[in-house]
Amino acid sequence: MNREERDRLVVQNLPLVGYLVSEICMRASHLSRPDLTQVGAIALIQCAESFDASLGVPFGAYARRRIKGAFADELRREDWATRGARTRMSELALMQETLSGALGRIPSTDELAAALGVDRATVEAARLDAARSVTPLTDVIADMVAATAQGPEETVVQAEHEAFLAEAVAALPEKMRYIVEQVYFQDRSVKELAEELGSSHSAVSQQRSEAMRLLRDGIERHYLAAADAQSAPHSRIATSRREEYLADVGARTLGGATRIPGRKARDGVGQPVAALG
Repeated sequence: MNREERDRLVVQNLPLVGYLVSEICMRASHLSRPDLTQVGAIALIQCAESFDASLGVPFGAYARRRIKGAFADELRREDWATRGARTRMSELALMQETLSGALGRIPSTDELAAALGVDRATVEAARLDAARSVTPLTDVIADMVAATAQGPEETVVQAEHEAFLAEAVAALPEKMRYIVEQVYFQDRSVKELAEELGSSHSAVSQQRSEAMRLLRDGIERHYLAAADAQSAPHSRIATSRREEYLADVGARTLGGATRIPGRKARDGVGQPVAALG
């Protein structure tokens, strides 16, 4: 792959970095968005340099996995707590919950120390560490790179997030929707779609990039509540078309939750669309 092709891949997929940064910051708001964006952009460039189209893996799917892995590496590198400290905090939390249930009250420091087989100072140090740990880093990393067993609350949040994203995709203009569904959900390549639609590679890529920018506008306004009608948009389509899309997303969802569960947003979802021209 020459430099021009690499640069084109990077530019076309920059919206993916922004989306993944927003996704992780929803789970851990204390993280630095600019720092994660820089890490994601570097990972995206590395993906473009090492990508081998002959392997049959779509670049979007390949880049998503590599960018998430880069986020996880960065979070581990920046973690202030040692593995031992994290272990002590986990043990303390588990023992406190166990004793609280058994005693019917919050256990004292001495009771915790006796149950854990440590001295009072160790328990107090673990409590201080836990107090300044805004979000357990291991939880964030697990969300990013591994499928773990979820409790009821996490399951509801995840389902709500997926439902919102599904509705935001369904609200996209027909051509953009089809391209996003095929590339990101069906793992098809842009080249394959261009051939199917009788269009050029660049036309399909442009539609995909604009779709990702529209999705970012929709997520920031209706899911993260980080933007309003006066905010600078990411998408480049006409203002009237963008506002029509955002209004549709707002009508489908409410505060990140699906307003009309299970509704088919459009007829013929997943069906090929006319050539892009």
